[in-house]
Amino acid sequence: MPMADARPTPIAEYIAAAPQAGRPHARRVYDIFRSVAPGAEETIKWGVPFFVEPRFLFSFSCHKAHLNLALTPATLAAFRDEVGDYATTVNFFQVRYDQPLPEDLIRHMATHQLQAVSRREDDGFW
Repeated sequence: MPMADARPTPIAEYIAAAPQAGRPHARRVYDIFRSVAPGAEETIKWGVPFFVEPRFLFSFSCHKAHLNLALTPATLAAFRDEVGDYATTVNFFQVRYDQPLPEDLIRHMATHQLQAVSRREDDGFW
């Protein structure tokens, strides 16, 4: 009988079900988010991986040709000058699977987000 620790996590299952071209990016983003917020709860909400503490920290989603990282508008605005050729919206940072993953930038954005959430005094999820 396999050990309980050998069972894949819901996020690992999500990544395994993602488009094959996106799995390497998804695994690295997952590792980065885990290293930035090791105490965060990892869960699936609205069908995608979330890191919460219990407030929203960050999430990511895999699509046919790209990966979205969900951060707050304030965090994305703080890094607007550093995103280069990567697409962004008010709430998302997008990396196509044929683009290199900007690991340092993602780590800095996630760290910024974690610090901003830590300073908040409200209990709101978002």
